[in-house]
Amino acid sequence: MANNKYISSIASGIGLGSAGIAMMSILTGCEAPQEKQQNKYLVIEKQANGKYVVVEEMPTKGPNRAIIREKDANGHVTERFMNEDEMKALAEQEYQKVQNGTSETTQQNSGEGMGLAGTILAVAAGSLMGNMIANSLMNNKNFSRNATTSNRSAYSRSAAGKASKTSSSRKSFFGGSSKSSSRSGGFFGG
Repeated sequence: MANNKYISSIASGIGLGSAGIAMMSILTGCEAPQEKQQNKYLVIEKQANGKYVVVEEMPTKGPNRAIIREKDANGHVTERFMNEDEMKALAEQEYQKVQNGTSETTQQNSGEGMGLAGTILAVAAGSLMGNMIANSLMNNKNFSRNATTSNRSAYSRSAAGKASKTSSSRKSFFGGSSKSSSRSGGFFGG
């Protein structure tokens, strides 16, 4: 009888410990600080239709920045530099339009490109405004489509290819991954 009581208290302790670990993982995940995506260096060109597209995109360890290329009626190209504060101000203005339902980023667009603020928001929302906003925007099908048509950079195309390749692997509770669908991922990744 005393043996049974001892086993019962060990089992209760294990159960409480497992529940505690699960709860700590959930709470820790919920309280994790919002990370920003990697900063970007963009080259944005104005098209003949007056819209803008990203022609080059590179990750940078420094602040976000962009070069804006525009052609005048004579074909003369001018370039101007845009720093992170200017980019963020335009992205925030466009995000307010998204909230009001008036942004071209969330409208059904035919053709390539958007206005300068929409293009910056579409391509750099995560690094300028945080992943939470970027993820909520990318869940909008029109925004996602417009972001794709406004970015012609090779970096964007290669990043999209990598994302589709890695999405097939499954993650277990503690981070172990499994590509095989016949293998079951348990609580501890096994």
